[in-house]
Amino acid sequence: MNAILEKTTIKFLVIMVLLISLMACSENRTYKESLAIPAADIDESYEGVRQTDDYALKSEVGMNQVPEDLKIIKSASARYKVKSVKTTTRKIKRIAQKYGAYISDLRFENNLYQKENRFTIKIPQQHFDVMMDSIGLMVDFVEYENITTKDVTEEYIDIQTRLKTKMEVKTRYESILRENAITIEDILATEDKLRIIQEEIESAQGRLKYLTNKVSYSTIQIDLYETVTYKEEPESYSKTFLAKGKEGLSSGWNIIETLILGLIYIWPLTLIGIVLVVVFRKKFRKRKV
Repeated sequence: MNAILEKTTIKFLVIMVLLISLMACSENRTYKESLAIPAADIDESYEGVRQTDDYALKSEVGMNQVPEDLKIIKSASARYKVKSVKTTTRKIKRIAQKYGAYISDLRFENNLYQKENRFTIKIPQQHFDVMMDSIGLMVDFVEYENITTKDVTEEYIDIQTRLKTKMEVKTRYESILRENAITIEDILATEDKLRIIQEEIESAQGRLKYLTNKVSYSTIQIDLYETVTYKEEPESYSKTFLAKGKEGLSSGWNIIETLILGLIYIWPLTLIGIVLVVVFRKKFRKRKV
């Protein structure tokens, strides 16, 4: 009997422990699920970036100066729609002169649909961004605008290092030519090596000069255009009275000029004719007498 009571008591205790555990898990789960997520304050007072703010953004980017130890080649190509191609081109030329730039080439086209002017600006690199911003402020529509940069620092330093080494080698060869070259063969061999090293030095110097110029002056290719009212070409043109009168005067003068020139060309015949006329008149008068 006691054994049965003990077993029953143990079962009851186990069931109670399980129930308490399940209730605790349920409370924890309910607590977790009922956690409130704090609402984030959304500030709707911001303003969208307008198209006119692009130039301000460009100006801020342009303030980022390239470090002096970097050799960057900057270039740009852009196509803009403007109200007047000639007026805008004149303004761009004035701005270019202000910043020490120049126009390297220019091509103007005019057809029935639009006027177009394409030109290239060479400008000192430190004024590249200012020039682009200034041009952007005077156009009506930006069709495209591409800006590219090329880092040639590694190549520049490599050429400088190689050039320095070649200069040292050249100095050693010159020293050998002055002090150690005795025979004609030694002199000719040393001079030949000096010639080769000199050509390599000049090639490296030329490349350095090219890179320096490309880094110092950026290239901006500008394409300006304006639309014009289409006018159909007439199949035939009718001349005005004034135009016909001018042509008549010109034709009359041409006839007179032709006659005078003709008489000049046949002056011997004219002279003979005049003499014959005079002779016949004299004979005719004598007969009458």
